[in-house]
Amino acid sequence: MQNHSFVNEFVLLGLSQNPKVQKMIFIVFLFVYTATICGNMLIVVTIICSPALLNSPMYFFLASLSFLDASFSSVITPKMIADSLCERKTISFDFCMVQLFAEHFLAGAEVIVLAAMAYDRYVAICKPLHYASVMNRKLCHFLVGIAWTGGFLHSIIQILFTFQLPFCGPNVIDHFMCDLYPLLKLACTNTHIFGLLVIANSGFICIIIFSLLLVSYGVILFSLRKHSSEGRRKALSTCGSHIAVVVLFFLPCIFIYARPPSAFSFDKMVAIFYTMLTPLLNPLIYTFRNKDMKNAIGKYWKRLVAVSNKN
Repeated sequence: MQNHSFVNEFVLLGLSQNPKVQKMIFIVFLFVYTATICGNMLIVVTIICSPALLNSPMYFFLASLSFLDASFSSVITPKMIADSLCERKTISFDFCMVQLFAEHFLAGAEVIVLAAMAYDRYVAICKPLHYASVMNRKLCHFLVGIAWTGGFLHSIIQILFTFQLPFCGPNVIDHFMCDLYPLLKLACTNTHIFGLLVIANSGFICIIIFSLLLVSYGVILFSLRKHSSEGRRKALSTCGSHIAVVVLFFLPCIFIYARPPSAFSFDKMVAIFYTMLTPLLNPLIYTFRNKDMKNAIGKYWKRLVAVSNKN
């Protein structure tokens, strides 16, 4: 595949051009990224090392979500942190395309994993007698495979079209990362059709899945009236965590992609929320509100301490 651009690299304006602000950005987002990776990978390792959790569909999907969050954050945040130390922030054309593909690939997979988690909770609460037979290991692996395949198809469609756009200058992107709408502004051609493709492939899909998730959780919450008070409390705690994650992830994505190509002054702030803060908040939401996860993490750390003391 050959691109028809004269631009070999793009200049990123980042969040600020002020040296003092850039130092603050470096410190804050280095902390955010470190906490994101540690929190999400702690969940992944804890679930993998706890057979009882790994064999539970809910925690199997949670481990998949945490791995996606850690990967998604790693596609964007390290580059932004490194750029905050540079006076001139550049990204090569090829790396820009790689970043664009990876972020939409992982985000697309995460959307489907969140849908799988909602389905898992629906079966567990609304069809409890059939839960073990419906949510078997084969189906769980199949749904995660669908998530990765769906994310790939979602991203490859966009990257194939983006790669064919001619970029002949200017090459300055008013953002801290490569994304679809900032790139469309630089293309030396009419991008109206491609803008509609972005809305259809990203915006409408987010709206449809978000609506379906809200409806499914609404059905779940409505069905809880038949459960005991203890069952309602436990189900509400679990579903509350899931709903919080869904809202935090989908609303910023809908705001960014479900509108005609345009730029608002606070677009970068919204992008920070779903690219960096949401992956950080997910492990906090699931861990602090989940007794099983807290107990498993405690046991895991005790084993680590015991092993280190023996050595």
